Amino acid sequence: MIRCTMVILAWLLVTALPTARAAPLSPTSEDGTAPRVPLEYLPALKGDYFPLTDRGSGRVHHVYVRYPEGYDASAPTRYPVVYLLDGDSLFPLLAPTHLFLHYDEKLPEAILVGIAYGGFDPGINKRNTDFTAPGADATPEQGGAPGFLAFLRGQLVPEVERRYAGDPARRILVGQSRAGYFVLWSAREAPDLFWGRIASNPAPGPARDALFAGALPHARDDLRVAVASGTRDTVERRRVAREWADVWTSRADAPWRVGFFEIADGTHAASIGETYRRAMLWLFREGNDPPAPTR
Repeated sequence: MIRCTMVILAWLLVTALPTARAAPLSPTSEDGTAPRVPLEYLPALKGDYFPLTDRGSGRVHHVYVRYPEGYDASAPTRYPVVYLLDGDSLFPLLAPTHLFLHYDEKLPEAILVGIAYGGFDPGINKRNTDFTAPGADATPEQGGAPGFLAFLRGQLVPEVERRYAGDPARRILVGQSRAGYFVLWSAREAPDLFWGRIASNPAPGPARDALFAGALPHARDDLRVAVASGTRDTVERRRVAREWADVWTSRADAPWRVGFFEIADGTHAASIGETYRRAMLWLFREGNDPPAPTR
């Protein structure tokens, strides 16, 4: 009886082995609880990931990092760092776009950082809070921009520059729609934090006057802000983009050069790739006259 039982167990083990060998092991997150999908097999997205908890809000942001081609953290080379708001969608889209721009347009390689919420569900995704400024016309769920800016300045940027070979003099912030509003708002609040800013089809938001108040103290004189507007976007959003560019192009106290890009036949969200291409080339081609708003 014992011998029969042992034979049966041996047979079960042998038949199970092919299945066990065929099942790949799933990598786990740093806390060992959640499965993670490796990106090493997608070379245009090759890089790193780490979670970072905002000390102010208590919420976790998922930070995805794309390495420049040939990246060596021990080498003396320091790269521009592009921070992508709405990283849930913009990181997997713009990381390969940057690589192709490097190939075809000779755009300098860069470290791309996607700041993601981990989902589009409003219970998780708090862009409506983080990307809007406080004001008399803000709703209860809006007005969290100061806290999110504090997270960028006090936690995320220092952590990225501690981990990776980033150039502090060449930080770039990219935002689309409501995140584009935040890009413009943050330019006034923290001019020197980012050398370049790209606001794609910025959406209207509360505290409109804050977008046109005088910039806070700054030390740099080489700052740039690119504003893009798709010709098929709504009248209101096109007005926001053009008005901001018009006002700050004409102001003597502007701490930045302004580039205005009209994306022909461009829509609100789907034209972000062309916006990124045109704005990044303008940022890095020194000596080019900045494009001005056109009528």
